[in-house]
Amino acid sequence: MSDQVSWLLEMKVNPGAADGFKSLMNEMVEATRTNEPGTLNYEWSLGEDGTTCHLYECYANSAATMTHLASFGANFAERFLATVQPTRIAVYGNPDSQVRSALDPFGAVYMTPAAGFAR
Repeated sequence: MSDQVSWLLEMKVNPGAADGFKSLMNEMVEATRTNEPGTLNYEWSLGEDGTTCHLYECYANSAATMTHLASFGANFAERFLATVQPTRIAVYGNPDSQVRSALDPFGAVYMTPAAGFAR
């Protein structure tokens, strides 16, 4: 079984925050790409209306996940939560107790691996 941890975060962009949100999104992507080699996927998708956003994140393991969450907390959390309202987070893989404790305040729903494969 894989040690990977991933999630899909669904959120709504706050009214009037679209420009700031897009700028912050690009800043977060660049910081994650540059500083977090354990991040395997970090993909943002916007709905056609521009107010719905999905963020798919995948990390090599729980340690890489915690590296990202520490950076997020120190550098982006305040601005992020001022521009969006998280509506749902579904977590996949095998997060350890530290990752679960960090994601629980966001109302995380944990999905247990059941069957399948990745190539």
